[in-house]
Amino acid sequence: MTLLGAERVYDGRVIDLDVDTVRFPDGSTGRLEMIRHPGASAVVPFLDPLSAADPRILLLRQFRHAADGYLWEIPAGRLDAGEDPETCARRELREEAGCEATAMERLCTIYTTPGFTDEVIHLFMAQGLVEKTTAREADEFIEVHPIRWSEVGRMISRGEIQDAKTLVTLLFVQCFKTTS
Repeated sequence: MTLLGAERVYDGRVIDLDVDTVRFPDGSTGRLEMIRHPGASAVVPFLDPLSAADPRILLLRQFRHAADGYLWEIPAGRLDAGEDPETCARRELREEAGCEATAMERLCTIYTTPGFTDEVIHLFMAQGLVEKTTAREADEFIEVHPIRWSEVGRMISRGEIQDAKTLVTLLFVQCFKTTS
């Protein structure tokens, strides 16, 4: 696909909205609304070593206006201009969960909803947590909960964890980082 032109419709604090004129792979052209986002990082924080029998992680119960309620999530946030994804993951872990990690491992990068946004989220796993203080933004209403890995699986099975970045990260760890 080739970008032929873009018209900025909205400049926002979190996102921008463009209407792009594109040439599709078959040679036809069209207009697509695209939400532009600087990207983000998310991190699953392990309180116990991953090798423990049933390690604990920290999950956030966070109010989300778009969901009209609380969602279970891992710490995550928007990249600052020029910020390295791991630096962002470390910052969000500190701000939202009140922890620093002695070890941070990059897992993968995902597109959130490529049908209408260019947002990517870089996913990480943190271990060796050291408790610090939180530094939440005014619109962040968060409760931090330590939860056993076995319970996380049950929460997923029961449909209690609905946040996409959280599901992808937790299932990635289950599939590729654990032996159970």
